[in-house]
Amino acid sequence: MGTVRRFWPIALLLAAILAAWAAGATRQISWESLGRNEAVLLAWVASHPIMAPSLYILIYAGAVLLSLPESAVLTAAAGLLFGTLFGGILAVVGSSAGAIALFLAVRYHLADAIADRSGRFLNAIRLGLRRDGFSYLLAIRLVPAFPFWLVNLGAALSGMRLLPYAAATVIGIMPATFVFASIGAGLGDVLATGGSPDLTVIFSPRILGPLIGLAALSLLPVVWRRWKRSSA
Repeated sequence: MGTVRRFWPIALLLAAILAAWAAGATRQISWESLGRNEAVLLAWVASHPIMAPSLYILIYAGAVLLSLPESAVLTAAAGLLFGTLFGGILAVVGSSAGAIALFLAVRYHLADAIADRSGRFLNAIRLGLRRDGFSYLLAIRLVPAFPFWLVNLGAALSGMRLLPYAAATVIGIMPATFVFASIGAGLGDVLATGGSPDLTVIFSPRILGPLIGLAALSLLPVVWRRWKRSSA
C-alpha cells in the first residue's frame, strides 16, 4: 500500500502524458496551427487582456509538465501575441512553473527510490549535483542545446534541491526565451505565407557566443571549490 501511495502521482503523470500525445496535442502546438489561428488568437488576446496572459501561462506550464517538445513554438507565440518584453516574461513564468511542477512530481516520488538502488558511483554523482547543482544546471539552461523536458527530468532524478533548481531554471532560460519571443514578435508575415521561422539564429555566433561565456562563468564556483580542495 505504501508503494501505491508513493508512486501514484508518477503513474497519473505518465497517464496524462500518454493521453496528451494520443490526443494529438503535439499537432495542435505547431507553426502551421499558429499561422492558421493567428488572427483569431490576436483578436481574443486583445479582447481579454487579463484572462489571455493567465491562460497562456497555464497552457505553457501544462505543456512543460506533460513534456511536450514544442516549447519554441509556445515561446515565439508569446512574442507574437503579447510583444517581446511582456511575452518573454509570460513565457519564463509559464515554462518555469511547468518545470518546477514536473520536478516536484519526479523528485519527491521517484528520485529517492532510484537513490535507494544506486551504486557508489551514482551516489557520488548525486552528491556532487546536490552541492554544485545550481552551477551545472545554470550552465545547461543558458546554452539551449539540450531538450528542455530531458533536462527537467535529469535534474529531478539527480536529487537536486528545489530552490537551486528553480533559481537556475528561471535565470538560465531568460536569455534564449527573450530571443525566441523577439523572433515571434515579427512572425506575422512569415506565418501568413505558410512558413516557419528560422530559429537557428539562436546558434549564431553573436548570440551563442555570449551564452557560452555566461555558462562558463556560472561554472567558475565549481572550478574554484575543486581547486581549493585539491590544494588543501
